[in-house]
Amino acid sequence: MANKPLIGITLGDPAGIGPEIVVKALANKEIYDVVNPVVIGEKKALEKALELTGLSLELNPVEKPCEGRYRWGSIDFIDLKNLETEIPIGKVSPLAGKAAFEFIKKAIELALNDEIDGVATAPINKEAIHGAGINFIGHTEMFTELTGSKNTLTMFQVQNLRIFFLTRHISLLQACMQVTADRIAKTLFLCEEALRTLGFEKPRLAVAALNPHGGEGGLFGDEEIKEIIPAVEQARARGLRVEGPIAADSVFYLANKGYFDAVLSLYHDQGHIAAKMLDFERTVSVTTGLPFIRTSVDHGTAFDIAGKGVASSVSMEEAIKVAGSYAFRVKRNKRRS
Repeated sequence: MANKPLIGITLGDPAGIGPEIVVKALANKEIYDVVNPVVIGEKKALEKALELTGLSLELNPVEKPCEGRYRWGSIDFIDLKNLETEIPIGKVSPLAGKAAFEFIKKAIELALNDEIDGVATAPINKEAIHGAGINFIGHTEMFTELTGSKNTLTMFQVQNLRIFFLTRHISLLQACMQVTADRIAKTLFLCEEALRTLGFEKPRLAVAALNPHGGEGGLFGDEEIKEIIPAVEQARARGLRVEGPIAADSVFYLANKGYFDAVLSLYHDQGHIAAKMLDFERTVSVTTGLPFIRTSVDHGTAFDIAGKGVASSVSMEEAIKVAGSYAFRVKRNKRRS
């Protein structure tokens, strides 16, 4: 067990596809070759997921992660026993939202106590979470606050491409207004720190341009001249290896080819489209800046197909593998800092 990271897997919203993709992922022997997976969830939800998917995996309840068998063919899980009332599959449910949040809280507690080495999360539903009276926008905000972290970032990883985001869940108009030299420079330093924690000794960063063709010297907008170039120069002056702005229609391609270790995307869809067009199912969301690694699938609860047993587990499998690949490095580097 000691040579493989112990990864906690939260079950997500039990009314969505989370339980199905978790059991499907753990039916893949490759997962057990790279990590020791323990599910943080609820027995009835797992039993229902096995029924829906037609899988005959043994369920092995444990009180603590260290008690797991970690053998392919069985699922070690911590049962929070928080689904006493049956939850309708495929519908928004405050009870499901409350249970999903409790799975997350337990996973964070285990990680902070060094009982697991990292966390991979199945999808939650924001409406269900809010319906349960829990005032968090999403996973990242939960992990940030509940671990007392200050400088968390979201990073997408797919193939050889890594993408950070200057702005995310705001309107495109608001995002453009937040493309400032100060904000970009500060985010670049956080990106560099995150990459070092993930094992990149001298990370190479690129900044995507905002305007077509990088603004063409001001013909198509002057944000590159007024904000992005000064931020890049400021970062370089302090020792960062960063280039940009580079036109968004080429910078992600170049990064995937190995010219850069990561790209700073300026707004949500700029980076999301690049990653998901490369490989939708294998795009993994990574939260950096935590005391441990946390990864997630990059899709939602898919209520429209929940309960049908047809949801793909590829993204869940990738999230578990990526968590395993970074877990020991993140813990080691956090201890040093």
